[in-house]
Amino acid sequence: MKAKRTVITFGDMRVGKDSDRSKRTPTVRKVKSAIVPVDRIKVPGAGRPRVETGGSAVADLGAPTAVRPTLAEQAALDKIDLSVDLAPEHGGLMLANPIMVASGTFGYGVEYDEVVDVQRLGAICCKGTTLRPRAGNPPPRVTETPGGMLNSIGLQNPGVDAVIEKYGPLWQGWKVPVIVNIAGESIEDYVEVARRLDGVPGVAGIELNISCPNVGKGGLQFAIDRDAARAVTAAVRRATDLPLLVKLSPNVADVRPIAKAIEEAGADAITAINTLSGLAVSADRTRAFLGNTYGGLSGPAIKPVALRVVYEVAQVVSIPIVGIGGVTSLADVLDFMACGAVAVQVGTAIFADPELPVRLGDELRAECLARGLSSCAPLVGTALPKRAGAPSAKGAEYRP
Repeated sequence: MKAKRTVITFGDMRVGKDSDRSKRTPTVRKVKSAIVPVDRIKVPGAGRPRVETGGSAVADLGAPTAVRPTLAEQAALDKIDLSVDLAPEHGGLMLANPIMVASGTFGYGVEYDEVVDVQRLGAICCKGTTLRPRAGNPPPRVTETPGGMLNSIGLQNPGVDAVIEKYGPLWQGWKVPVIVNIAGESIEDYVEVARRLDGVPGVAGIELNISCPNVGKGGLQFAIDRDAARAVTAAVRRATDLPLLVKLSPNVADVRPIAKAIEEAGADAITAINTLSGLAVSADRTRAFLGNTYGGLSGPAIKPVALRVVYEVAQVVSIPIVGIGGVTSLADVLDFMACGAVAVQVGTAIFADPELPVRLGDELRAECLARGLSSCAPLVGTALPKRAGAPSAKGAEYRP
């Protein structure tokens, strides 16, 4: 394999003959959302930036206001180092801050470019990309739940070649790193997508979505089998020098052996977690609501599960961990970091509040200043035990 290299990022879609199917409008069943958009960061009356953290030294001094920091305060904020390296052992993937956006919730970045200053994000994980175009699952594809949402998009995308052609030149001009989330039905699929992305200007890294059915094993997901997870990670590692993140599924009894196998196979970082498998019933209760029957549950409802997985994985691997699942506030960011995550991905909450990821970066910087920290590094792992917990082969620790 070629020597590893440092990835430096600088500042028509075709879906084949099934393109008409890709234009279907998802049916959304409305329920009261658990995600409420926030207009601005709360700041105290004196003008110092204020964030709600639960345990913050900065007190709650009332309703949100539009007060901005003074020049001196802004200078102090600018000195806070929020940078994170997600591939320190293999050339480096440096993020300006630890707030990323999750695959499937931010498109390819261009969809939000006129709404959000995407250059202020830590990184963008683009929507899942496959070797060939995919029209996705039949509708309905999305429905809200009391604690988030279920989605069954089915990896609709134009295929890796179209993504490279249309978005690569745009990403090349951005300073925010773009990590391409890739999926496949066989190891060969993953390897070929990774091979085509390798060396493409504007592509800063790869995130493996291994929660896909392995056709070679009768539809068994790569993510729930240790050997399959190891094999696909190792194969992609051999195919590319790009920084490699692997996304864990929570739909297993014990994720730790899988995480350890992924690390041993050469992954640079682990992202945790993907969605939980779920189901919704139609209003007349005569069938499953989603067109593909099952969907992936995301949003605040899965945060405790995501925290548990990050907490456990952090005790068995030494590579960086990115936490995902129900991030809607700074308090959530701090919780994931306390459990061992060096960065987080914001997902479902973006649909209600597109500016949330950028705002969280500002709030984290203000929190570090309030605590007298020069960087966010001391916030990582504060809730972890001094000694690793016992294996959960029997699942004993999950008993109420």
